[in-house]
Amino acid sequence: MSTFYDEIGGYETIRLIVGRFYAGVAEDPVLRPLYPEEDLGPAEERFRDFLVQYWGGPTTYSDGRGHPRLRMRHAPFAVTPTAKDHWLTHFRAGLDEAVRAGLLSPEQDTQFWEYVTHAAQFMVNHFDQAPGPR
Repeated sequence: MSTFYDEIGGYETIRLIVGRFYAGVAEDPVLRPLYPEEDLGPAEERFRDFLVQYWGGPTTYSDGRGHPRLRMRHAPFAVTPTAKDHWLTHFRAGLDEAVRAGLLSPEQDTQFWEYVTHAAQFMVNHFDQAPGPR
């Protein structure tokens, strides 16, 4: 039985998407402060392993970290609507790179994008401050 992971080319496709995503995060003034580690490599590896598992690949993520519990793991960080929008911008860049490389069909791109937009919205746990005096 083929999985979405298999259909999109497996690990290498997800590696490319996540690598492009983290290249954007590294330079993003809104997102970079949310990552406490100086080296983004471990965060990139965790996210890559999560997506590999989510889409039907090896269970490396859960084998090493247990159940994903995404909202709990992100609770210490103020994930605002602005942060979500920045996150989606960089993820879109990763998907666009995979499309340009011929790794994702339009249908696969849509399926991936629908998942990440829903997941990003689900992760919002803090709302941006309204402009003006406090």
